[in-house]
Amino acid sequence: MNEDITCRQVKDRLESGEKFNFIDVREEWEYEEANIGATLIPLGDLPNRLSEIEHMKSDEVIVHCKSGARSGRAKKYLNSQGFTNVRNMEGGITAYLEL
Repeated sequence: MNEDITCRQVKDRLESGEKFNFIDVREEWEYEEANIGATLIPLGDLPNRLSEIEHMKSDEVIVHCKSGARSGRAKKYLNSQGFTNVRNMEGGITAYLEL
């Protein structure tokens, strides 16, 4: 199982301008309220949109949601689909925005 990642680590990488595979699995209305630059693929849409991220299977993929629960499920699902380096952002956007 891949190590999850802290909000601080993600923030530092974003602030340094690093490009990485970053997916937000919240709903569209949540994304409109606050987003930190991740690609929006709501958890329920993930199975139907796998083809969009298929090319990332062997790359690091960081997933996040509001608190870390949905992205935890997304991580398990992506691992089951052959993604080998999925990391959940601990605490979700709620914790990120408190940094």
